[in-house]
Amino acid sequence: MSGAVLLMLAAFGVYGLLRGPASASPPRTATPEASESSDIHKRPERPQPVLASSEPERFARSVARALFTWDTRHPGGPSEWAQALVDVADVDEAAAVASDVRSYLPGPEMWQQLSDYGTRQWLEVESVTVPDSWRTAIAQAAAGQLPRGASAFTVEGIRQREGTWGTDVVSTTRRVSFTVFLACAGQEPCTLLRISQLDRPLE
Repeated sequence: MSGAVLLMLAAFGVYGLLRGPASASPPRTATPEASESSDIHKRPERPQPVLASSEPERFARSVARALFTWDTRHPGGPSEWAQALVDVADVDEAAAVASDVRSYLPGPEMWQQLSDYGTRQWLEVESVTVPDSWRTAIAQAAAGQLPRGASAFTVEGIRQREGTWGTDVVSTTRRVSFTVFLACAGQEPCTLLRISQLDRPLE
């Protein structure tokens, strides 16, 4: 691999694409059609709150999108994007949720490198399912062992990244999977309990 391509991979922050076992497509120069669609996203994205919902799957989908959505063109750093998820965390699990979220976000140094290319990221959710192992855990749990209304959803999707290399729009994709643990008690809004490690979901 040439030095120029290696530099491009490092600068574009696709370290996640270099890890197995997930498959990924290499960076590509945008076609005119891709450039045209990219025009929609000229304005920087802003951190958005996670959807308040008492419906577990709907809440899990919103958490998944918030977890992967960020835009280095926004003046705020990674902590602003993480805050939306911490805001919906269970009070007793807020510190653990913050740690989980940080593991999904670029560190400050990588964020700065990505911002040089106006990189943004988002997730295309393909499936949201209750893992079989979670059903087993629920059936075997003793009374009071799990929070009221606790549930788990494994999310599978495609992580998309887009930035500008010189004058060209460049994008990368990576298949990802993870599990969101949450609690939805009655009609109260769901709260976030934990997030599994990337690509290590419950099955």
